[in-house]
Amino acid sequence: MAAPTIAVSESTGGRSRWIVVGLLTLGVIIAYTSRVNLSAALPEIRKSVPLTLASIGLLLSAFFWAYTLLQIPAGWIIDRFGIRWPYAAAMLFWSILSAATALANTLGALILVRVLLGIGEAFVTPASIGYIRKHFPEHKRGLPVGIFMSGTKYGTAIGAPAATYLVLGYGWKWMFLICGAISLPLLALWLVLVGKEDDFRAAGKRDAGVSTSWVALLRAPVMLGTCLGTFCYMYFVYFCMTWMPIFFHERYGLSLMASGWFTFASFGGMATVAIVSGAIADFFISRGHNPVTVRRLFTIAGFILGCTELFGALSGTSSMTLFWAVFSLCGLGLATANYWALSQTLTPANTAAQVAGIQNTAANLAGIAAPWITGILVEKTKHFEAPIIAIGIWLAIGVCCYVFLVQEKYALVEF
Repeated sequence: MAAPTIAVSESTGGRSRWIVVGLLTLGVIIAYTSRVNLSAALPEIRKSVPLTLASIGLLLSAFFWAYTLLQIPAGWIIDRFGIRWPYAAAMLFWSILSAATALANTLGALILVRVLLGIGEAFVTPASIGYIRKHFPEHKRGLPVGIFMSGTKYGTAIGAPAATYLVLGYGWKWMFLICGAISLPLLALWLVLVGKEDDFRAAGKRDAGVSTSWVALLRAPVMLGTCLGTFCYMYFVYFCMTWMPIFFHERYGLSLMASGWFTFASFGGMATVAIVSGAIADFFISRGHNPVTVRRLFTIAGFILGCTELFGALSGTSSMTLFWAVFSLCGLGLATANYWALSQTLTPANTAAQVAGIQNTAANLAGIAAPWITGILVEKTKHFEAPIIAIGIWLAIGVCCYVFLVQEKYALVEF
């Protein structure tokens, strides 16, 4: 069955669209660097701020409290007012808050700064996915989504070793100041290169799709499956972003720098697979294959390969644990571009940013749950096997979501 006929904006040329995608990708790389830098700094922060394992889990999840709550409102704002000024204001705010972490010297202050940082970064994904949805047709959408979503992985891959280098070389306070400052050149480029013609309010008004309220979206089986599947995917990702360096240090005695390079290899590989798989899916769709079937198959395959993380938990050796950790994350990259593009395929374009906001709410509920639950499980069991087994269970649930709920028959647009 052919893809639905849905209008996309013709207000920008090909080059202009790709410039905006490039800036959005740079923005998410910087944003994710601001998320993972806390994990790199924690060993040094603990020397001056007393933190238990449970309080570390609480602190690592704090960013996601406001960030998660604001996803749907941020999507509504983007759909209503466009992308240029809301995104610029959000970027300036998160730059200031990232730098302000250097001033925090108590657990309460650290938590407050992380919550406020989450407010600033809440606009990143709804704005970016919404822009791609309204400026790229279905058969060309997987590649830009893959490039943007690769930024969420490259940000982690680059941010972890870079933050570690800055902490070891200059101290954790200077690391946060530098991470806050690197957004400012991008903000200047954004204001210069992104103009009114790159907004998509007009695109939403011209859209031929059916408008759907966010309440109706939440009730739809396809969105229920998407949200639960996204939670399962991101539970694994956020475990790796927050606890994996601590896991390798506690279990195998890996240095902070060695753990940082593991993060670089695994998330860098995952990002590369995301771009390639998005482009390959586009190729099959452009040749007339059903877009829902193609993207579902890539997503399910990614979840299944992600489950191989369990082999590492059972191996008992550092080399095999490292191998399966990298392999499973790279395998999960098959799903990355396709499960985000799939949710846009199955829903109306003039709610694109809100759909992305709903999906990202589920993603970041995992950001709250994964570090917090992992901290509790490690404190109770005194080892990491139980948290890693839990990852395998969540990924299996994710497979079921895309097999039974995220289907063409539940689409909110006509096929």
